[in-house]
Amino acid sequence: VALGVDARRRPLADLPLPLLAYARSNKAWRAQVALAHLLRLSQRRLAGAPDVFIASDFVLPYLPGTRTVFILHDLTFALLPQTHSLLNRVYLQWMTPRFLRAAAHIVAVSESTRADALRLYGLAPERVHVVYGAAGPEFAPVTEASALAAVRRRYDLPPRFILFVGTLEPRKNLVTLLKAFTAAQLPEVALVLAGRAGWRTAALRRQLAEAGPQVRALGFVPDEDLPALYSLAEAFAFPSLYEGFGLPVLEAMACGAPVLCSEVASLPEVAGDAARLLPPTDARAWAEALQRITTDPALRAELRARGLAQAQRFSWARAARQFRQLYRGQGP
Repeated sequence: VALGVDARRRPLADLPLPLLAYARSNKAWRAQVALAHLLRLSQRRLAGAPDVFIASDFVLPYLPGTRTVFILHDLTFALLPQTHSLLNRVYLQWMTPRFLRAAAHIVAVSESTRADALRLYGLAPERVHVVYGAAGPEFAPVTEASALAAVRRRYDLPPRFILFVGTLEPRKNLVTLLKAFTAAQLPEVALVLAGRAGWRTAALRRQLAEAGPQVRALGFVPDEDLPALYSLAEAFAFPSLYEGFGLPVLEAMACGAPVLCSEVASLPEVAGDAARLLPPTDARAWAEALQRITTDPALRAELRARGLAQAQRFSWARAARQFRQLYRGQGP
């Protein structure tokens, strides 16, 4: 089994698999794969001639004679094209249907993503399987005072804050969250955004410049600091316009943060009854929810308990078993 991975991901050297590592933004690599599909030029030798190849990040080399698994994380480029960069959108709209036709098996990360794929591409339902991800074992409530204090100092965090975690890009709908936070008028609570800057962020940058010190953008936060960051937060807010899965929601729940999130796409499927679900673009509803979550300790305690239980329903061990069955031709 070989695995195609984005070279920008955290190190995967401990995996007992050959890795075909590439930079997702590497235009030459993407062009090479596209040309191989169009001209039917085998890339098996490049991938190490595996029996099974897992395409984990939207690029599937042309590998005749190899059983291939394409992991479909989301269909943002098709459903919300305006939130993508032009080149990325054009490439994915052009090549993803080819990748999906070429793959022996397609793994969607949620029932929502599977339904979108079946509707958009007319795929045979038996070819598209759902395998859920999960929060990693490191995501658990951090209770050690010294660990919490260290992260609070490292990022100069205020005593009380609402947290968002994710790439700062249009699909995450932070423009609405900032409007709602301003309208909520919470003088003792800050808004903290953790995540690298993405693309098409001009409107967000203008809002951040006008927001003042009550809104903090931390930039990229390494995984080892995220559990404490989630644990320190008064609540976690995730107003995304669309998600294929929504891993930050599970990470926040696993760490005991009460969750507010959008009611669209895969998020109700992942959050269940353990989050307050809201229309993503209704700034008034989000403002009211922010006011409620920061003033109602009983609600926070209820969502915390439900969230911890909901996170436990998702397991990487179960996902591994489902993939193993898939490789053996038995289906998840």
